[in-house]
Amino acid sequence: MKLLEENKEYWTSRTMGYSKVNEEELSTEQKNKWLSVLTSHFPGKKENIKVLDMGTGPGFFAIILAQAGFDVTAVDCTASMLERAKMNAGACKDRISWVLSDAHKTDLKEETYDAVVSRNLTWNLEKPELAYKEWLRLLKKGGILLNFDANWYQYLFDETKRQEYEKDRKRVEEMHFQDHYTCTDIDRMEAIAKKLPLSRKQRPEWDVSVLKRYKISSVTTDVHVWKQVWSEEEKANYGSTPMFSILAVK
Repeated sequence: MKLLEENKEYWTSRTMGYSKVNEEELSTEQKNKWLSVLTSHFPGKKENIKVLDMGTGPGFFAIILAQAGFDVTAVDCTASMLERAKMNAGACKDRISWVLSDAHKTDLKEETYDAVVSRNLTWNLEKPELAYKEWLRLLKKGGILLNFDANWYQYLFDETKRQEYEKDRKRVEEMHFQDHYTCTDIDRMEAIAKKLPLSRKQRPEWDVSVLKRYKISSVTTDVHVWKQVWSEEEKANYGSTPMFSILAVK
């Protein structure tokens, strides 16, 4: 089975569980925290900004941005995720354009969007450098690429990271939080992660080096963004893999 199809099957099976996480975010202060971080980087006036949410999953970014009045297009390669995202969107469903597509290559028109946003997607791609090239193709001149990710599953290749990961699991248990790893099909996900190129890379340094190969005006990172947007449960679960952000201006 090709890696893309294996990945799609896995995330199809995760649709309801992953959606539950997004639904909880939509009902808590996380929604406003994320919206503030996202929009602080957007260029121009709200009514003129077209946003592409790449790898929307159950729709969290697309929904909060549409509710805030932005023109949003949401892309995902998994049909079940898009259907769940539409349900989660409720009254704003028809204000979002939904696109079933592979993140590496879409049929969307070039230089259409003022912002391309993504969360927890890049690490999951077979050819992330091609995805970055595609996302920049879709941006207007002066538009921004804003990607949030982490060094997920690096513990599979690094003993020090493995020890830190085990400390995370112990901390979650002691704090009586839900363990975001053991409540999923962790063996299946680890098997996929071992085949993914970014599981072995040091990021966001890798991302910066790739983006600089393309025609961009600037690229910056924030390795502390997790402090602004993560809940206490997320901080307990992912202490060894803090989320970073990458901001590239075309």
